[in-house]
Amino acid sequence: MAVVLAVVNQKGGVGKSTTALNLSAVLARRGRRVLLVDLDPQGNATSGLGIPKDRLRSSVYDVLLRRLPLRAVLLPTAVEGLEVAPSTVELAGAEVELASEEDRAERLREALEGLRDRYDLVVVDCPPSLGLLTLNALVAADRALLPIQCEYYALEGLSLLLRTLDLVRGSLNPRLRMGGVVLTMYDPRTNLSEQVAREVRAFFGAEVFRTVIPRTVRLAEAPSYGQPIFLYDPNSRGAAAYEALAEEVAERLLGEEKDG
Repeated sequence: MAVVLAVVNQKGGVGKSTTALNLSAVLARRGRRVLLVDLDPQGNATSGLGIPKDRLRSSVYDVLLRRLPLRAVLLPTAVEGLEVAPSTVELAGAEVELASEEDRAERLREALEGLRDRYDLVVVDCPPSLGLLTLNALVAADRALLPIQCEYYALEGLSLLLRTLDLVRGSLNPRLRMGGVVLTMYDPRTNLSEQVAREVRAFFGAEVFRTVIPRTVRLAEAPSYGQPIFLYDPNSRGAAAYEALAEEVAERLLGEEKDG
């Protein structure tokens, strides 16, 4: 059965989609069977894999609102072993449409039930909010991965996010656990990045992955070419960082022994 990993932070611009996309791609290249579910109406994980959102006939929206089987919307990618459940702008209205439904928080979990044995890992890229779409991800998830940017206000709002995780665990999904915290957008040239990194490690302790994702132009460019970083620039610092993070995630969440 696949481990379901929700990549979540209610703040935008923290490297959430970049992490979901590249982590999924690297783990697939390492031989894991991976499904990436794009639950963000912006669809950055979808377009970042080279999938034209404006040409899609169906998406995660149809799964959540029209109960279309998840299998029917899955698409292959340029990375062998990685499939994606794509997002379109239609998802932006899903919060309102789901609000009146009795099982509004459980749609994604139900959709995944028949597919979990096909994958080793399901990665869910959440929108930058704590609304019903993110709630669906957390109810379906086994673990939550928190990307935190090494910038001012990085810890602001985290208490609300952690309280939300506790509430979901207590009432809707008792198996939900912290999967780890990843520091993103780290700039070694600034004292601020180092200060934030220290604060996050002091707050979360061993939950923080050793790997730190740097702020690089190549990581920012790769999605516009529809490629994960290891295809766009395999020799870049960003590619090396996500390779290292994937190794940590595989060791911590998938029971894979560390190479060497």
